[in-house]
Amino acid sequence: MYFTKGHDMVRRAVSDFIKKEINPYVDQWEEDGIAPLKEIFKKMGNLGFLGIRYDPRYGGQGLDYWYDTVFLEELGHIQALGLSVAITVQTHMATPAIAEFGNEHLKETYLKAAIAGEMIGAIAVTEPGAGSDVAAIQTTARKNNGNYIINGSKMYITNGTQADFYTLLARTSDEPGYHSFGLFVVPADLPGVTVGRKLDKLGIRISDTAELFFDNVRVPTENMIGNEGEGFILQMGQFQHERFSLLPFACIAARDIIDMTVEHIRQRVVFGKPLIKKQVLRHRLADWLTEIECLQQLIYHIVRMKEAGLDATREVSMGKLIASKVLIKVADGCLQMYGGLGFMNEMLISRYYRDARGLAIGGGADEVISDVIAKLEGY
Repeated sequence: MYFTKGHDMVRRAVSDFIKKEINPYVDQWEEDGIAPLKEIFKKMGNLGFLGIRYDPRYGGQGLDYWYDTVFLEELGHIQALGLSVAITVQTHMATPAIAEFGNEHLKETYLKAAIAGEMIGAIAVTEPGAGSDVAAIQTTARKNNGNYIINGSKMYITNGTQADFYTLLARTSDEPGYHSFGLFVVPADLPGVTVGRKLDKLGIRISDTAELFFDNVRVPTENMIGNEGEGFILQMGQFQHERFSLLPFACIAARDIIDMTVEHIRQRVVFGKPLIKKQVLRHRLADWLTEIECLQQLIYHIVRMKEAGLDATREVSMGKLIASKVLIKVADGCLQMYGGLGFMNEMLISRYYRDARGLAIGGGADEVISDVIAKLEGY
């Protein structure tokens, strides 16, 4: 109904890549606590996967949101959701503002390289004292002789230890309000940029997460995205790309978890019968599948809105809230069906369980997303 032969070709290409180049290696990368993003992204860039909607002038494909959705759905088949997140940081978090509002220098230098997989990007917004409350950030950027001098720190930065550049939000003025911020592209190799420790996480362990420090980092004015005072608004728009990107792969991952679990409980015999014969389990699975189908249809509704040029902030927020709840519920419930076996770290279901929990925090905590929806409704 929604997809053409062209979309199906892209789906097969992404699926084949994941089966051959990613899933056979995720167990080792998970154990290492890091995936080789430079190698992975270069291969993906060569196949055109990192710029599906971006301008062909910078190496992108210039395709529609349905192609983007196909790509994101296939990322849900990666058997370590941390890598799905790392990829979407490159495609939907660190680069959208550059593509939409960056000057020619930023597009030629950073967007083109990111699309080609030659540079790794990261989004540097969160700080030790400012997560969902973005306006509370304390990192500063002060004008000085044709540059901005950046001082401060960032926390929980995905791809942080491997990134070649950071799309960074900083305070350009001490004035109150949302017009006191700038969004910058900060090369990771500039003097004064320090990558702190790689953080040890409960889940999403395959994705490196770092703390960053900026000590009198001199960034050229041409590295500002848009204009001074627009940074907060630009980042709010970029968050919409981020939140949408999580929905398709979370939806598909939830279905994969169910399919994997059904295969297990068909074979697992308890009290003389396969577990699948327990009506309570079948009904539980049916309930989850119904919720997944509702989520998928909301995703497709959002895509239709995007294609029509409509503001989908409300619907994307609803999708983010549903996706995190459904994925966590499914991962938790399916682990229970595995029993003691599912509690072993060597089992894939335990990884899904740990990874799923992060979706209720990253990209906007559930409580914050609920408040966004309430405000949009005028409550």
